[in-house]
Amino acid sequence: MIRLLGIVRRDLHLALRQGMDSTMVVTFFIIAVVLFPFGVGPEPNILARISSGVIWVAALLASMLSLERLFQTDYEDGSLELLALQPIALEFTVAAKIIAHWLTTGLPLIVAAPLLAVLMNMQAEGFAILIVTLLLGTPTLSLIGAIGAALTLGSRRGGVLLSLLVLPLYIPVLVFGITAIDATLAELPARPHLLILAGLLVAAAALCPWVGAAAIRQTLDS
Repeated sequence: MIRLLGIVRRDLHLALRQGMDSTMVVTFFIIAVVLFPFGVGPEPNILARISSGVIWVAALLASMLSLERLFQTDYEDGSLELLALQPIALEFTVAAKIIAHWLTTGLPLIVAAPLLAVLMNMQAEGFAILIVTLLLGTPTLSLIGAIGAALTLGSRRGGVLLSLLVLPLYIPVLVFGITAIDATLAELPARPHLLILAGLLVAAAALCPWVGAAAIRQTLDS
């Protein structure tokens, strides 16, 4: 556990020192959402109707921006090979890097989301459920994205391949995140949708670090 926290602390320190990933992700998120009123018009009812979908799609795309560098930087400077040789299992190293990725990308998106919900004229009743769905959904996006980052590690045009790999896997998270918000706004129970989101998070947490570690071992051995 101490070694795992050390890896998380290391990645957070590097991310905060560079400062680019969090800034880039939040900036893209804000710009993507702000552009929609210009495209569909400023009609409040239209914006309110599409607000949940716009915010979730923008958050999903923003979370992908830094995925390519999740393992790539450590792979290029040799740090990843050293991490693989540590006494701690590589699966826990991958999990630690995923946690650090979510803290530097997913968490800032959650903080910015309520402000953008106001911009999109979302009803006040939807703010809490929006945050809950993002709290359940964005870690799942980071977990699934880690598989794509590991599989494309060292590949040319890895960013394009990464998008093609993970976008289809993101669809269930996107669908249930949006439907949970829409159900709440329609005064329908959102609990079934939230339970599915939670189930997806648990399944991803159980599988993705192991799949990602296996892909990294394959790359390091080749």
